[in-house]
Amino acid sequence: MSEMSNDGASKAAGRALGPYYQAFFLEAGDNLTAMEHKLLALDLAATDAEALNALFRCVHSVKGGAASFGFQDVAALAHQIEALLDKLRRHALQPTAAMVDLLLAASDALRALLGRHQGSGGAAVDNHALLASLRRLCGGPAADQAVAAMPVRLLEMTVTDTGDASLVHNLAELFRDIAGLGRFEPLDAGRPASGAQRFKLSTHSSDRDLLDLFSFHAPPGAVRLAPLGLADRLQGSLPGIDPATPAVTPAADPAADPGQAEAPPATRAEPQASAPLEAATLRVSADKLDQLIKLVADLALTQARLARHSQGLGAGLGLQLSASLADLQGHTRDLQQAVMAMRMIPMAGVFNRFPRMLRDLAARLGKQVVLVTQGERTELDRGLVEQITDPLTHLVRNSCDHGIELPAERLARGKPEQGTLTLRASQQGTSVVIEVRDDGRGLNRHRLILRAREIGIAAADSMSDQQVWQLIFAPGLSTAQAVTDISGRGVGMDVVQKNIQALGGTVDIESAEGQGMRVTLRLPLTLAVLDGLRVAVADECCILPLQSVLACCQIEPGQITDITGHGRRVALRSQDLPLIDLAQHFGLPRQPAMPPASTVVVVEADGARAALLVDHLLGQQQVVVKRLDAHFRQLPDVSGATLLADGRVALILDIGSLLRRGRD
Repeated sequence: MSEMSNDGASKAAGRALGPYYQAFFLEAGDNLTAMEHKLLALDLAATDAEALNALFRCVHSVKGGAASFGFQDVAALAHQIEALLDKLRRHALQPTAAMVDLLLAASDALRALLGRHQGSGGAAVDNHALLASLRRLCGGPAADQAVAAMPVRLLEMTVTDTGDASLVHNLAELFRDIAGLGRFEPLDAGRPASGAQRFKLSTHSSDRDLLDLFSFHAPPGAVRLAPLGLADRLQGSLPGIDPATPAVTPAADPAADPGQAEAPPATRAEPQASAPLEAATLRVSADKLDQLIKLVADLALTQARLARHSQGLGAGLGLQLSASLADLQGHTRDLQQAVMAMRMIPMAGVFNRFPRMLRDLAARLGKQVVLVTQGERTELDRGLVEQITDPLTHLVRNSCDHGIELPAERLARGKPEQGTLTLRASQQGTSVVIEVRDDGRGLNRHRLILRAREIGIAAADSMSDQQVWQLIFAPGLSTAQAVTDISGRGVGMDVVQKNIQALGGTVDIESAEGQGMRVTLRLPLTLAVLDGLRVAVADECCILPLQSVLACCQIEPGQITDITGHGRRVALRSQDLPLIDLAQHFGLPRQPAMPPASTVVVVEADGARAALLVDHLLGQQQVVVKRLDAHFRQLPDVSGATLLADGRVALILDIGSLLRRGRD
């Protein structure tokens, strides 16, 4: 019953608070992601104090927001995580791998709780065992002995008025909730006229640790510390303060108590440094961005129609309108590029998913693997980023499971115990290239050929290495010695290739037995806008992606030869290229069947080249890609469609598929 009421309260809060509610979940998700990355990067042998402070800040932000929205289960778990992190940052405990594992599990639990409050459903989250483990680590005998061995310091804390009536209450809660921090007692029975409140602290912590901790509750300069005076040392201890007692409203004297300690520069500068970032960053719904792109595409189409209609006007008015339309075209293109830039997000968002997954997977397999990422700032279209995550996950899991050897095997081969898996992204022209590389055992040519024959694939010993490596994409082919829950059923690599090809990309493999393997994914920068070459094929207009076009030229019938078993070929610039007649390929009638002088477009994809026979070149154009309806997705050699200025639909050809079918 309590769980149902808690979920109901969460949904009611969402309806009442609207955008603030969603902003909290977005910020909490970012903080949990940052927490996970910082935990994975933690150096247990030489713990960095700032790294632990940053971890504490992440959890504290989640706790504060959850408490504000009434998500008490989230706040309670975050509070217990805080307690452990506080002992780590005060060096009352030494971080261990077990602690990191527990904190990662706690991060997952927080994310699950937040998901339920957000309304994503899922099973109820039972955190009793997790909370017990966190409390056990926090309150272990070693920690208590370490705290007890530290000298007790008596300090005077002055809290100035900040206009926040809950400031003193929050500081009192801090001392009450964080075990081992110390005691917090008021020194003045009444409220002094100076507008400040004084408190006596009995603590093991240093001034820097205390002020850093207080920075989460108070603005810079609101809390100051000084050695406790003799008279105050003799003052009787009071049981505590009234949490409801508000801070005094008058302003404090900045010149008071010149001997008191000041907050460290990093603590004071942090709020100021974050302000410009918040002011310069704005979260926008992806749906709103997609709608904006659609409107810009409609604007470009309208501009193209106006340009077409203006061609029939007289010389005077036509020239004036043409000049204005040229300006409009330039502005529209600039606007389109600016909007498309908003869709581009860095590859870091994809790469950051893998450190945790690889750490857990390597531990399950008994392997030691370090992940290296390069080119995290390379940008890719948001739509593509969402669709390449699964293929990349397959590749990373396969490298860890099949590629990288066990430590003993690596030592026997003269390699370091720890294997290396590298993710690298780079932009090459209008494409993004993503590499997944490992220094493991590589592919075994002989085993691949045998496995291919076992499942009915004709694999000759004379095949080149590149042809053999391509066998790994055959459905049902796996070289795993045993089937596990990780891999070995022959499902994965064929899906990777199909998914990447569906995005207009390619997959290439390089391998050297005993040295490792590299899988290279080549993808278009964006799926929304394409620079294309318009060509006439019979009575139809087709779009060739400009990134695949190498040259356009005229050929004579004498340059064409018909080779039995290999189809027609054309001699062009000292090259002998396959000739694909697009009208014939798509079954479109043409009169005459073969013009005396023909136009060909030389294209390249997947390392192969061919000459496409077309009727006319219609010009270069940036087109907005429309995904094909489900009824037309199986249309061979077509990747999408676009709308032309005259209202006609033009098909966008899939050059890679076209050349593969041409070879077959």
